[in-house]
Amino acid sequence: MVYDVVVIGGGPAGLSAAIYASRAKLSILLIEKNSCGGHIIITDSLDNYPGFDGGINGFELAVKLETQAKKFGTKIVYDEVSGIETGNIKKVITVNSVYETKTIITAAGTHVREMNIPGESKFKGRGVSFCATCDAPFYKDKDVLVVGGGDSAVQESIYLSKFAKSVTIIHRNAKLRSTKILQDRMLTYPNISVIYNTVIKEICGEDFPEKVTITNVNTKESRDLKTNGIFVFIGLVPNTSFFSSLTLDNTGYIITDENMNTSIPGIFACGDIRKKQLRQVVTAASDGAQAAISAQHYIENL
Repeated sequence: MVYDVVVIGGGPAGLSAAIYASRAKLSILLIEKNSCGGHIIITDSLDNYPGFDGGINGFELAVKLETQAKKFGTKIVYDEVSGIETGNIKKVITVNSVYETKTIITAAGTHVREMNIPGESKFKGRGVSFCATCDAPFYKDKDVLVVGGGDSAVQESIYLSKFAKSVTIIHRNAKLRSTKILQDRMLTYPNISVIYNTVIKEICGEDFPEKVTITNVNTKESRDLKTNGIFVFIGLVPNTSFFSSLTLDNTGYIITDENMNTSIPGIFACGDIRKKQLRQVVTAASDGAQAAISAQHYIENL
């Protein structure tokens, strides 16, 4: 079977693309590596997504988007994409199969950036975490560190503070990058503190982390800091390894125009994987809708 559209990635962008494409009566297959929802499934509350004045749990929103896509006829398979082949009829190659399609919409998103310091790999899943919503209950009444200074770091620190005895944010710059509303909210939690101009150089311990070595980026002075766990939120890396033939920016994000066209006709990119200023659920949904419409127009002109 040759599909009209194959969507790679089941986050908000991919699911929105699927909803729009399937409503247009296009034959559509969505390929997701893990579970639908992307990063939002580990988000405790989305406070700025339109229409939910009291916020909505990320997992709950993901389920709604997936259900809606299936309702309109989207077929979803769980597999990992390993490559693509271009041409009039394109091929999406996965671990278990090969799918032919007229167009591809990649909404493969990003993965978390690691610190790449001694001890990080050793304690990953045993004291080093990239998801507060997943692991916060394990740190009840314990001391934890959060690495980062953006919205994710502050938001996850707030969530962690409901469980941990203390939450200390380690940030390499002189001020946080998160929005003022989040910083103001953070100030209302007495068990959250911030150490500025500082990086972690090493994580030490036997079976679990016991301490970290931190260094001031200005004075170069180092000291040890006791901790029970480290949560890392220092940015994201785009999942573009199998799209090297597309035009990327210098950080690996796919360059598109406002209609989500990439450098290869018939391949569209949407959501966090493309070069853009704002990466939020609402912009991902918008990107997905536009990508689906662009794919529809491309097919009509074949």
